[in-house]
Amino acid sequence: MKAPELSVILPAFNEAKNIPLIVDKIAAVMGDTPFEVIVVDDDSPDGTADVTRSIGREKPFVRCVKRINRRGLSGACIEGMMAANAPVVVVMDADMQHDETRLPVMLAEIRDGADLVIGSRYVDGGAASSGFVKKSRAKGSELATALANRITGAYTTDPMSGFFMMTRDVADRAARVVSRDGFKILFDIVSRFGHDLKIREVPFQFRERVEGESKLGFLVTVQFLGLLISRYTGGFIPVKFLLYGLVGFTGLFVHMATLLLLNASFGVGFATAQIVATFAAMTSNFAFNNEVTYAHRKLTGWRFVTGLLTFYIICGIGALANVSISVRLFEWDWSAALAGFAGALMSAVFNYAVTKLVTWRDT
Repeated sequence: MKAPELSVILPAFNEAKNIPLIVDKIAAVMGDTPFEVIVVDDDSPDGTADVTRSIGREKPFVRCVKRINRRGLSGACIEGMMAANAPVVVVMDADMQHDETRLPVMLAEIRDGADLVIGSRYVDGGAASSGFVKKSRAKGSELATALANRITGAYTTDPMSGFFMMTRDVADRAARVVSRDGFKILFDIVSRFGHDLKIREVPFQFRERVEGESKLGFLVTVQFLGLLISRYTGGFIPVKFLLYGLVGFTGLFVHMATLLLLNASFGVGFATAQIVATFAAMTSNFAFNNEVTYAHRKLTGWRFVTGLLTFYIICGIGALANVSISVRLFEWDWSAALAGFAGALMSAVFNYAVTKLVTWRDT
């Protein structure tokens, strides 16, 4: 076997039926160019990893990276790129929505000096609408692209593309800084490095999925919006903190709804109702953070229970610090609104930082 010139990274979740098909399609278009296929599987219950390993026993150019207790397309792409042996890597979907026949064309652009080659749906010869079963999803993609372009500028017509090729040097640079959360790693890469990369585009026809269901949903949408805001601030505000803050905002509504329901509707004393409402808000915040902010390290089973207990304790400490600081600032002649906001902000930062290290043990 020759050393691969190209590593094809296929992030996968429940793609067992698609893997054999896409591997054969890639092999058919690569000709004499040595390549490898790395399937990065997020512990799919449909046996995607087993199917990939079975193929690899017959076709040694196919490998599997199985991730346990980790989620997220961007993180999967990074781990796949870091496991690659070739000097050039390409990321594409395993569901055959991306046109594998464009791989040799993209590789030719890299050989000609490009650092990053993007498969674009929005240049002459490209198309996006055929890949979206619902018109609303197509419109949503167009809106996301327009928002992303306001940050990335004129570096690419399709910053939301999931089909792109880059040199090893760019992959190594990106792996150290891009967010591992969310769905659109290319947007993150271009918004950070677009100004000093030689970027070229290759048109492709975005196709319908052959098997399975789209991973694009509410969680992915929220994570993308968080990434969008984070990049708009130049990365000053981390994506996770934005999501954490958004969840905390929903907790305010849970708190007030519980308080009013118990006190006004059921006649429960204010103090008791306030305590119950506080725990209701903390519980909802924990559950939402587990599903949204830390979806890639989601706690289940007994870990969910112990995580909830640590969350209660940490947020309780944060609440005490909130009151202490806001009272002290108020005594220093700060306005009530400003002192209260400062205490709440400090509490939010404290809760975020400590739960990140203790409850979800993020790394």
